[in-house]
Amino acid sequence: MGEITLLARLENLERVYKFINQELSHVKCHPSKKLELELALEEVYVNIVRYAYQDEGKIQIKSQLKENPLQITIQFIDQGIPYNPLENKDPERSLKIENKKKGGWGIYLIKKFMDQVDYAYRNGCNILTLQKTL
Repeated sequence: MGEITLLARLENLERVYKFINQELSHVKCHPSKKLELELALEEVYVNIVRYAYQDEGKIQIKSQLKENPLQITIQFIDQGIPYNPLENKDPERSLKIENKKKGGWGIYLIKKFMDQVDYAYRNGCNILTLQKTL
């Protein structure tokens, strides 16, 4: 299991990519699966940075690889404002682009790209868990 703790700043996004690439460096991962994973990680990370804290805070990211089938589980843990993004309704996809509301598309894509997404609030922490078969 790998783990990294970062200040919740946008400039640390590159460190998130490096962390995940290091975690995946010894396994064979299909490029499209890796891209979906990276897009989901970026969306989660950026949303925590932008909305979790009124001031500055930290984000802890844990990952665990499992084989047969090859699967990664990633947890984002923050002590920001309690917020369950899974409670939001999915955006209306059938509307014309000019009639669509802003917001909600990121978590929608995360749910589409990942095999499983779970949220918990424990001990003063938001815990968002992503799971994907690679």
